[in-house]
Amino acid sequence: MSQTKPNLAKLIALDLLTVGRVPLVMLVLIFASAMGVVFTTHHTRQAITAKDQVLEERDHLDNEWRNLILEETALAEHSRVQEVAQNDLNMKRPDADKEVVIELK
Repeated sequence: MSQTKPNLAKLIALDLLTVGRVPLVMLVLIFASAMGVVFTTHHTRQAITAKDQVLEERDHLDNEWRNLILEETALAEHSRVQEVAQNDLNMKRPDADKEVVIELK
């Protein structure tokens, strides 16, 4: 008598498709749920990283803006403007007798 070995993979597949449909569907749903969790976690981490980069860039731009405001304030001081006018542009305050007043009617 020759005895053949049963194909175990074939028996398991046949058992899953006939008797074990509910566990097979549950297994597929659990796998899909796990993949959804992994996908959502990945995208959440990417969003957090992007947000952190944008916040860092905002802080950098805010510091640069503050420095520019300080520079503008320093350059617009009356004493500095007067000094530049006198030294660099050779301007001087006109004498009182040379001033001309223009009136609009």
